[in-house]
Amino acid sequence: MNTTQQTLVPTYDHRPGIGPTLVFLHYWGGSARTWDLVVDRLADRDVLTVDFRGWSRSHAVPGPYTLDQLADDTLAVLADAAVDDYVLVGHSMGGKVAQLVAATRPDGLRGIVLVGSGPAKPAPQITPEYQQALAHAYDSPESVAQARDHVLTATELPSALKAQIVADSRAVADAARTEWPLHGIVQDITEHTGRVNVPALVIAGEHDQVEPAEVLRDNLVPYLPQTDLVVIPHTGHLIPLEAPAALADAITAFAPAG
Repeated sequence: MNTTQQTLVPTYDHRPGIGPTLVFLHYWGGSARTWDLVVDRLADRDVLTVDFRGWSRSHAVPGPYTLDQLADDTLAVLADAAVDDYVLVGHSMGGKVAQLVAATRPDGLRGIVLVGSGPAKPAPQITPEYQQALAHAYDSPESVAQARDHVLTATELPSALKAQIVADSRAVADAARTEWPLHGIVQDITEHTGRVNVPALVIAGEHDQVEPAEVLRDNLVPYLPQTDLVVIPHTGHLIPLEAPAALADAITAFAPAG
């Protein structure tokens, strides 16, 4: 892949191929490489993956790290890469960012795929106590492993992927790490999501404890037009790592090449 970075533009990778470009936005704790197993199954496609501001290779890009800033960054990356015909694919926090981007109705956007996405309307279980606990989930390699094995996944992952999850969750600016649990997760964006005017695909993991299918059905789908909900069996929240083949197939069916 060709890596490009400019001042104040997060690091991204753009692999040329057949359009529309698939633009991948990662989860809280992830990075551009979270999508590697999916991208590998989209060999001929034009693909762009982003390290959000404050995360991984973009850890030195200063804040703020708000959802609105991440949405602005996504539009800046698209402009920098000269991408003008694309589908947004956002996972978890990245799905909430994708909703905000799509709400601006940018030229060239064909659709959005929301994978275990943060819903437009915060779920009732997101209490202040939950937020405080979540804010400490990535405090140490041990706490990341605990969250990975008991909350984030429903399947056994190879050791290399387990190590990647720990490394990515720790490669973050402190303020970026806490922004999502303390602020972004409770941000109600229903007004924005209601302005989305392109087709949407919502993908849930059957055993997702973070964003359960019923939460997405009640707190996200009603605010989107032209929406289908697909549940991938046997998987938890980390769908790009747990079920990359099924996810790649769903993306391809929704946004075929050409």
